[in-house]
Amino acid sequence: MTRARRSTRPRVTTGLERLLADPRPVRGMRLGLIANPTAVGRDLAHAALLLKRLRGARLVALFGPEHGLWANAQDLVEVQDAHDGATGLPIHSLYGATRAPTAAQLEGLDALVFDVQDVGTRFYTYQATMMLCMEAAAGSKLRFVVLDRPNPIGGTAVEGPALRPGYESLCGMHDLAVRHGMTVGELARLFRAERRIDVDLEVVPAEGWRRGMAFAATGLPWVMPSPNMPTPETALVYPGACLLEGTNLSEGRGTTRPFHLLGAPWLDADRLAADLEAERLPGVRFRPARFSPTWDKHAGVPCGGVEIHVRDPRTFRPFRTGLACVAHARRQDPARFRWRTEPYEFVSDVPAFDLLCGSDRERRAIEAGAGLRELSAALAGEERAFARRRRQFLLYGE
Repeated sequence: MTRARRSTRPRVTTGLERLLADPRPVRGMRLGLIANPTAVGRDLAHAALLLKRLRGARLVALFGPEHGLWANAQDLVEVQDAHDGATGLPIHSLYGATRAPTAAQLEGLDALVFDVQDVGTRFYTYQATMMLCMEAAAGSKLRFVVLDRPNPIGGTAVEGPALRPGYESLCGMHDLAVRHGMTVGELARLFRAERRIDVDLEVVPAEGWRRGMAFAATGLPWVMPSPNMPTPETALVYPGACLLEGTNLSEGRGTTRPFHLLGAPWLDADRLAADLEAERLPGVRFRPARFSPTWDKHAGVPCGGVEIHVRDPRTFRPFRTGLACVAHARRQDPARFRWRTEPYEFVSDVPAFDLLCGSDRERRAIEAGAGLRELSAALAGEERAFARRRRQFLLYGE
């Protein structure tokens, strides 16, 4: 009988697992946990239950970011405070009446623990929530412990424009590249230094992760960090496809392929696919697609558009791809295309597309009919500048 080969698949150990094995960073402390469903160990047990049983520390409160502690609320839906039946603890919402813990909610705590799987994009709100929680912890003299996890779209590529003053929101509160290529632990180190947050920060790194590692290679389970982020592949297209949230184009919500499908009732699918293919964007192909969202934009209405097929994740540039999709879709019918003007991420006086891009530069260029080469011209310098800024805060090698 042939002996089965021992698996050589890399094993990444998360910050949560490392804290459970060595709880010294929180020993003797009363804890508040900022988490969502992604805060699990390899056996899928949730951090709230694991920390509740942790000897030498006491978990006394839970805090939920956007979508709530259990990520059952859709995007832009405010979440109310609640009670967790599994642990018996209060759940304080950080996406409702307040976006940061109040002094009253932090009273009696010694430390805040952050364990949320990020997706590597500036406008995914969890890293902004972490930054606000760090500032709140500093104000209440609490330790802030980040249980680090891999960046699911890798830690090497940096892409997208800078965030300019006046365009801050929960989808961008600090100047990062849209695709920043950092873990939340690395971001916490950057925030502390660049925003001068006087906080007792402890980052528990993930062990075994390398910057170029695909999420599938980590051996970790994928748990949806939000209702429309079903797979790591969704996270890869998100830094560009989310730009459609700033328009009246469907970004595929209400379908089984959110952020991969995009379109609108008035679009010619074949023409859009051909126009995008002609751009020869690296690592991606476009298929003409027809779909009818079951909810959200254009619910129940047939839409023409494209499906994004990533062929080479290493060369794929999602932000440039997203810009091209918006520009070509608008060019087909400028009269029916519309920028979102409704309030977005608690901001009502700046267009959502500008908040996502970090300024009005990209929107104005698209309105002027700029091609992708012109739209991309300013990005390279800003990307290089951010890559230099982030270098001193990185924890993991290539």
